[in-house]
Amino acid sequence: MAGGLDLDGRVAVVTGAGAGLGRAEAVALARAGARIVLNDLPGAADGAAEEIRSIGGSAVVAAGDVGERSTADLMVATALDEFGSLDIVVNNAGVTRDRMLFNLSDDEWDLVIRVHLRGHFLLTRNAAAHWRTVSKETGAPVYGRIVNTASEAFLCGSPGQANYAAAKAGISALTLSAARGLAKMGVRANAICPRARTAMTEVVFGEDQSGKDVDPYSPDHVAPLVAYLASPDADAINGQVFVVYGGMVALLAPPVVEQRFDSGGSVWDLDDLAKQVGGYFVDRDPSLSFSADSVMKLTV
Repeated sequence: MAGGLDLDGRVAVVTGAGAGLGRAEAVALARAGARIVLNDLPGAADGAAEEIRSIGGSAVVAAGDVGERSTADLMVATALDEFGSLDIVVNNAGVTRDRMLFNLSDDEWDLVIRVHLRGHFLLTRNAAAHWRTVSKETGAPVYGRIVNTASEAFLCGSPGQANYAAAKAGISALTLSAARGLAKMGVRANAICPRARTAMTEVVFGEDQSGKDVDPYSPDHVAPLVAYLASPDADAINGQVFVVYGGMVALLAPPVVEQRFDSGGSVWDLDDLAKQVGGYFVDRDPSLSFSADSVMKLTV
């Protein structure tokens, strides 16, 4: 597949595109030449559509709740009916309901999992089904790009975000599965972990006090990476997870095996486990866990 950064003629669906990160991503894709299907709750994406049209781009709105199957159907149908194609999917929509685990309600768990993980799944699955049909009909690979929105919360186990962290871990796994399962038909799927100051994260990041010309947590630092991953030039990038903010892009490596333990007999017994596994942790820093704390120390 030929490289390049131009998205002229491509069609992108962006969820949660009414404001914040999703809007910045949609505008960046439009500036690169893509025609945009904007999704958000009813009325929320109208301003973003006008902004894209004001810079000479093409945009339509497919409003609805991303956790509903009917909304995923509508987004794909709108892309095909209005623009005749579907090439790029940017799953961005999300909500938070932050509470300590012991205070987290059933509804707060279900809502966050539904909007983030189910929302990512529904649109990704529908797009994948469309691309598979096209690939089978043409006998050739398609042009397909998926950019999903994970979070460093899944790497560090944010104590007050069990629902959000779990959803983002699921999105990362979904991205990797999509990348491997759809690669042969030409689709590339990657995930970003953005640090962006938006309405959803204003409590986390507070006000900009950096003194820099551009807020390090501005969505404008994230949107160009999304446009790049959507481009032909990124054809070799698949199944990757990036942290992005403040002019920095960090490619994350997969987990590594820290230590291996082998049973002394045909099966493990408790004494052997206590000696080997328990013994390994005797002098080990108890604060060290599977949490990727080093990633959280990335600064610009």
